[in-house]
Amino acid sequence: MNRVRMYTTAICPYCIRAKKLLNLRGAREIDEIRVDLRPEEMQRMTRETGRRTVPQIYIGDIHIGGCDELYALDLAGKLTPLLVGTDA
Repeated sequence: MNRVRMYTTAICPYCIRAKKLLNLRGAREIDEIRVDLRPEEMQRMTRETGRRTVPQIYIGDIHIGGCDELYALDLAGKLTPLLVGTDA
């Protein structure tokens, strides 16, 4: 299973929705980086992704984007293969 890293905040409904989908697809451990508690991580996230909104999701070394991109990946049938480390 590829590592999942996600920049989040405590009250973000999109973050909650993304975590639910990831869990449903088998991602049991998500490295959650709370940018509301650690402002320096918000700066890092912005530098890495060019975005200022959460969630920002990585699967392995691949930046997926936000919740909408995650759901689009799932709809295309590419999320589960990416999580398990096979070609989609």
